[in-house]
Amino acid sequence: MKIVGRSRLEAFCDRHAAARKWIEHWLSEVEAARWTTPQEIRARYASASFLADNLVIFNVKGNDYRLETRLAYQTSVVVVTWVGTHAEYDQRNRKR
Repeated sequence: MKIVGRSRLEAFCDRHAAARKWIEHWLSEVEAARWTTPQEIRARYASASFLADNLVIFNVKGNDYRLETRLAYQTSVVVVTWVGTHAEYDQRNRKR
């Protein structure tokens, strides 16, 4: 898969060093993956949440953080749309 938004992840890891190892591992796995369905993601990331418009939320580092992505399955692209703490995610979604 091609990953768009790496700079967002790098900036996040600069602020939250405890998540860096998990994020780096996730990047490596996603680059090697060829996901064509949500079920393929679920097989590896059982706690991932799947929302409308191909939005996939990953629980990072034991659910301390959240990683929001949008997948384009046909073109093998994962776009990082947002990453933050679980508390920030909850607050952000209360406003929606």
